[in-house]
Formats: sequence, structure tokens, C-alpha cells
Amino acid sequence: MAASIDVRSESMVSPVSPDVLTVENLQAGYRNRTVVFGVDLHVAEGEAITILGHNGAGKTTTLKAICGLLTPSSGCVTYHGEDVSHVPCHRKVAKGMVFIPSEQFTFSTLSVIDNLRLGARPEKAQRVRDECLERVYGLFPILAERSDQLAGTLSGGEQRMLAIGIALMSNPTLLLLDEPSLGLAPTLAQEIMQVVKQLVNAGGLSAVVVEQHIGLGLEIADRVYIMRAGHMILEENAAAMAKRERLWDLF
Repeated sequence: MAASIDVRSESMVSPVSPDVLTVENLQAGYRNRTVVFGVDLHVAEGEAITILGHNGAGKTTTLKAICGLLTPSSGCVTYHGEDVSHVPCHRKVAKGMVFIPSEQFTFSTLSVIDNLRLGARPEKAQRVRDECLERVYGLFPILAERSDQLAGTLSGGEQRMLAIGIALMSNPTLLLLDEPSLGLAPTLAQEIMQVVKQLVNAGGLSAVVVEQHIGLGLEIADRVYIMRAGHMILEENAAAMAKRERLWDLF
């Protein structure tokens, strides 16, 4: 059974930066059904990690429990040294943790610019909000070109860009992305993943990315976690993971 597998690869490289996020013995689920069992993971400052696994493995549930859309039944979620296990989602956003779901999360009847303005934190100075908008437009020039266009008329890929842009408007330090490549053409999925990696490499931002596309997941990550049947069964350096000849056997 998956519960009997608990492997930490010797090739896994521990980050030297302080941890932005630490998850310990996390258990979560829906009503009376537990989906995630005793999950441990950590994310360092300026690091991207990827969680790989089949549908139903518990990846999305893990992200929802971390961000506060689900309340963990046990375990601890620590963010910048603070226990936020039972802090609601909107308060975590104010602290700099943002969740981007796999669904098209935009306000279809509003313009691109109004969608982005809704993502900005009103307590921040106008200068900060303007800087966030400038960064979003720099990353996704198509959004600047279509600033006045209704979000619902954008293509699927453009809406995914807009969803990421909305998240970036809150000036986060941690992005939780649920299958950002889902439903996108390969070239567009690659482009979006590269933008996420660029953001992390630029400093001040860390990311947890849930993916089913192994190639993209490995390409963006510093470290990789493999999840099976609600259990985290392997943690490994992304480069070492990519060299495995029988990677699919882990799933």
C-alpha cells in the first residue's frame, strides 16, 4: 500500500534559504472522507516545488488545505514562521499567500483591467498597486493590449494569464498553482510555466505547483514531490528525478 512507502532520496538537496512554508503531518478531506494523510513538505524562499501525481492522488486537496479553502483535520501549516493552520483563506491572501485554481478563475463580465484591480490589496499604497500592474503587463503584454476587453471574451490561455495576473496584483510571496497547464496548448503551457519560473528566479516569490504534465513539472521545479493515494511518497531534487529511467513506476 502507498502508506508503507516513505522515501526521502539521498540526492535531494536541502535549500539553504529559510522556509517560507512548512507543512507537517497534514491531514484533510471532505466531510467524513479523509483524502490527504500525514503530508509533509516545505518550500524555501525563492524556490519552486512541484507536486506530481495522478488524478485523485490528493494534490488539489493539499493545496486547498494549505491556503485555507479547507480546514485541516490535523497537522500544522507554518507560513513565514507563523502557524496558519486554521487561518481563513482571505487572511492568508493578506499575508501574501495566493491560490490559483485550475479552473478559469476570472470575472467574465468585467474588463481585463477591472479584473486586475480587483486583485490588488486596497490597503497598499497606489504606488505599489501601480508597480504590480506594470509587472503583470510586462509579463503578459497581451493583457495590456486587451486592457479594456471583457475577460469572458479572452481565449483560454489568455484567461489563465489573467488569473495569474490577478494573483500577482496582491503582491504575494507564495503562489499555490493548481495545474496551470490544464487545457492549454503545449506551447502556451510552456510559456506560462516559464513565466512562473521567471518570477521565482527574480526573487521575493516562492511557488508550489501541482501538475500532471511530468515534463513541465520537472522543468519548473527545484524539488519534486510525488503523491500517491493521499500520501507523499517521495521528495527529490528535480534534476535527479528527471534522470530516473522508470519514473512512471512511482505513480
